[in-house]
Amino acid sequence: MSTRTPARKYITANEAVACAARLARVEVIAAYPITPQTTIVEKLASFIARGEMDADFIKVESEHSALTACMGARMAGVRAFTSTSSQGLEYMHEMLAYVSGGRYPLVLVNVCRSVALPWSIWGDQQDAIQQRDTGWIQIFTETGQEAMDMVLQAYRIAEDHRILLPVMICLDGFIQSHTEELVEIPDQESVDSFLPPYDPVVTLDVDNPHTISMGGFGKHYAAWRREQQAAAEKAGEVIVEVGDEFARVFGRHYGGLIEPYRCEGAEAVILLMGALTGTAREVVDEMRADGQAVGLIKVRAFRPFPVQSLRQALSLVKAAAVLDRDCSWGYGGALATDLKAALYSLPNPPAMLNFIGGLGGADVSPEQMKYMLDKALAAKKGAPSSMEFIDL
Repeated sequence: MSTRTPARKYITANEAVACAARLARVEVIAAYPITPQTTIVEKLASFIARGEMDADFIKVESEHSALTACMGARMAGVRAFTSTSSQGLEYMHEMLAYVSGGRYPLVLVNVCRSVALPWSIWGDQQDAIQQRDTGWIQIFTETGQEAMDMVLQAYRIAEDHRILLPVMICLDGFIQSHTEELVEIPDQESVDSFLPPYDPVVTLDVDNPHTISMGGFGKHYAAWRREQQAAAEKAGEVIVEVGDEFARVFGRHYGGLIEPYRCEGAEAVILLMGALTGTAREVVDEMRADGQAVGLIKVRAFRPFPVQSLRQALSLVKAAAVLDRDCSWGYGGALATDLKAALYSLPNPPAMLNFIGGLGGADVSPEQMKYMLDKALAAKKGAPSSMEFIDL
């Protein structure tokens, strides 16, 4: 653990992310403005303008071009960064697949926001969830501190030669992006000891030519994809390893792929991702004080999906209430859907209650979370799964 005294400032998660990119010694930034992400790259631009960051800021005409430029920077062997939200992430969709398929270890911060139509600038997690199958590691954060720390960890994870996959750090729009909290900003020397310079496997080099972004057909394509899947599965172990090392250096630990809270002896638990975890934690504390056996599981890694961790954490509970801030239209919430698949082969799986809430920035109150947990406590183990919208 570092013995140096870190700086402590009241800042938003967006500013914390910008500070992390500077501390990571990012050399190329390419981004296009979109609410509520814009203040990240505005802060980075100010760092560069004031000489506080040695990086090139590439002004592009779209989010598609931003990610393309960052992929090019990675091909050239330098550390790159971009961020976006909502329609911007959707506009990147084609390049998300290119980056992951090419095994370029980029880091992208998505400030989660609802997608149109109806038009909204407010937060939910639909934009990130819609990109879950593009091959990126996806980690959801709860606080500004966690957002900063996970950007630093994301470069270690992505650049690990066992992985070489891009990482998307997701934080909730406005709840995190525009709300100030006390954040510890580590010193540069400590970050340098944790995050060494980028060591690319292959780069564009006229003196040592390689084929990059090549074509592949039939069995060669399939073999490439099989290797990508193996790396994505291995990423679960590396996320835990990097998190443990980060804790030794900086003294902060976030639990790995999931973070259980007061689950010992719980009959029912609530599961969710992102900033609303803080509200759920308070509800669990109140209900525990009243003698109700409830707990909480914060799901941090959505891809790779933490199947074994969740199976172990939920093996003894009677029911799970899953709060999704998204919906796979025509079926249900993505977290609940994946969780049902993960628990399918348990001999006596818990009842699964899927609640869709917080869409388009709608509030999810403590009373609504208590309602979810009360319904879970009343459910019978093994009961059929259900889905309910709570915003209406």
